[in-house]
Amino acid sequence: MSDLAPSLLIPDWPAPAGVRACVTTRAGGVSLAPYDTFNLGDHVGDAPGAVAENRRRLTDECAARPAWLKQVHGLAVAYANPQVIDEADASWTDTPGIACAVMTADCLPALFCDRAGTRVAAAHAGWRGLAGGVLEATLDTLATDPADVLVWLGPAIGPQAFEVGAEVREAFIATHPDADAAFVAGAQPGKFMADIYQLARIRLAARGVTAVHGGGYCTVSDPRFFSYRRASTTGRFASLVWLESR
Repeated sequence: MSDLAPSLLIPDWPAPAGVRACVTTRAGGVSLAPYDTFNLGDHVGDAPGAVAENRRRLTDECAARPAWLKQVHGLAVAYANPQVIDEADASWTDTPGIACAVMTADCLPALFCDRAGTRVAAAHAGWRGLAGGVLEATLDTLATDPADVLVWLGPAIGPQAFEVGAEVREAFIATHPDADAAFVAGAQPGKFMADIYQLARIRLAARGVTAVHGGGYCTVSDPRFFSYRRASTTGRFASLVWLESR
């Protein structure tokens, strides 16, 4: 029997008053295995009724309306609208009570806010989106000096589990040579172990964002989170950020 309320992880970052954020875990929902229990993805094969109930519980717990996206590993950033499912991998809002939400199961979720507490954003960054510039595109929507932006990096695949090919490494160092520091040779020839958190910090620092918090998770080894690499048939957890209703 599932708990009535979802179990949430609250980001530890110095966000201004009025900015709220959370990350869901696998606990607190109604989905059956292998989506047990708090799956929020409606595209992974779970029962639609279970996903709807899980999303309802999240909305009640957060007291904010999530704006869900159709994520495609691209660079588009939408204005968060709970009534529209935009094809995008990030969203932003300046409207209180609406939550920017991204779903992941190994990819990197990144939450943004300005120090004034007037805008927030959330981005989904797999390696393609990260290399392509989805974090930078999301940063631009805040329309403020990068020095006045705070970012929190949520649970993602850790550097001990993220094995990639040489083409992934080349995609990053082609535009940011210092990204080479985020790769170490893997056990297999031509393979590398990548630190997605370090890659994100390098790219954000290049744009003048240094107030970057979070990181240090590994969705593959941490059973609190869904992980596609651990089990290809699995659910999705969500990372959300919103402005409190005044």
